[in-house]
Amino acid sequence: MWFYALRKFGYGLAVMAGVVVVVFVLFNILPGDPARMTLGQRADIQSLEAVRKEFGLDRSKPMQFILFLNDLSPVGLHEDNKQAQEKYHYIRLISYSSGVIALKWPYLRRSYQTKREVSTILSETVPNTFVLAATAMLFATLLGVLLGVLSAVYKNTWIDHSVNSFAIMGLSAPSFFAGIIIAWFFGFVLGPYTGLNMSGSLYSYDPFKGEVLTLKNLVLPVLTLGLRPLAIIVQLTRTAMLDILAQDYIRTARAKGLGRNAIIYKHALKNAMNPVITAISGWFASLLAGSFFVEYIFGYNGLGRATVRALEMSDFPVVMGSILFIALVFVVINIFVDVLYALVDPRVKLNN
Repeated sequence: MWFYALRKFGYGLAVMAGVVVVVFVLFNILPGDPARMTLGQRADIQSLEAVRKEFGLDRSKPMQFILFLNDLSPVGLHEDNKQAQEKYHYIRLISYSSGVIALKWPYLRRSYQTKREVSTILSETVPNTFVLAATAMLFATLLGVLLGVLSAVYKNTWIDHSVNSFAIMGLSAPSFFAGIIIAWFFGFVLGPYTGLNMSGSLYSYDPFKGEVLTLKNLVLPVLTLGLRPLAIIVQLTRTAMLDILAQDYIRTARAKGLGRNAIIYKHALKNAMNPVITAISGWFASLLAGSFFVEYIFGYNGLGRATVRALEMSDFPVVMGSILFIALVFVVINIFVDVLYALVDPRVKLNN
């Protein structure tokens, strides 16, 4: 078991290494001068050179890549002075003549525009995005399983046809298109009746109370973000339930006079949840990444909106940090799910 987990961890490290290389290459071949983006078009040569030196842009591309890896690595080589300590917050492991080998958190550098550390920006926006993604996944799971069970139990009836039509619509509508329609219809046309806003974040500012939790601003983004996983879960639940309900042990339970609800919810649904759990684990990470345009449409202050705004301003450190964080989430969730499957079903280790 430990060997299997270590092997999966090794695969995860290889994936992250590939992502780091791709991200660095991609954002270092794009046109534009970050120093001029930071200071503006009227900046003098001395100021531009100072900014390039501050961000390491005056080095060759291979050296910039080495410095980038050194910043991201949890163990790095750094100067041993107060400025470096404040920047990296490291713990000394080995000191040598010109510096120190130190243990630290990965350093994602600073924003070109605001000069704030990218890790600080992520710490402010990721919790909001996590709440949005988790709520959307909960909504999609609960409603999707319920509709999937109803569709399977009432196969070939108007309920089944209606649920299937809804699932097809949910799969066919891109999130950015569905978000615009949902915002317009529920936030504008029906706004006086629903009380929902077309845009707004998890926290809003009140002139008397300061920042206040505004849960109603979650409703429309959650509905938009949860639409596609909802459709997937409906179809997976329906298919799995139909397969389980045709099994011999279900027929035996019916012959013994077991009640309908007990057969459906105690025996059939329990055994039909495996593909649904697989979908949930994969979709949660996807929702974190897929929230980018949804957050931008609804003006929701999360990681997606911050990344899109940074991309508009060519604030590459923020964009690179966001991509690396999302990639890390995907890798960690996949490793966790693989190890969990191996614990539940030992046959998984034999097939991998």
